[in-house]
Amino acid sequence: MKTVKGMDSEQAKELFSYFGLAVYYSQALEHQLANLIMLMKLSSGKVPSDEDFSELFQAKLSSSLGQLIKEIQHHFAFSEEETNQLTRIWKQRNYIVHDYFKERIHDTFSRSGRQTMIKELLQFKDEAQALERKLQHYASELYEQVGAAMEDS
Repeated sequence: MKTVKGMDSEQAKELFSYFGLAVYYSQALEHQLANLIMLMKLSSGKVPSDEDFSELFQAKLSSSLGQLIKEIQHHFAFSEEETNQLTRIWKQRNYIVHDYFKERIHDTFSRSGRQTMIKELLQFKDEAQALERKLQHYASELYEQVGAAMEDS
């Protein structure tokens, strides 16, 4: 197999690492949205049994980021800024996963191109991570409410 010039460099490895981190944080965001949806269902009493809960949670984990965002927007009052951020990250995630290297392949062959790509992926990773943390905070608050309600009943 022929080695492509520059693709074995440390910078190329760094580029692929940031691509992996971008995908990782988009999946962490998906999982956090599923958690928040399930907590909302619990808080409203819409999941009657443990078996129903497990089945529904597995279904949510199989949902795409877009499906989860559309569902949660019907049940959770996000600010306009948060809604815009969710939409922006969703679209950027789809671009990164489905088209990024197809459209940017020529940039991978130059040091400056790879550096630009690393900056883009790092920015996306930071935005997705920050939003995931914000959703984690919302889920923690809702979890405390659900726990308190269950203790009272």
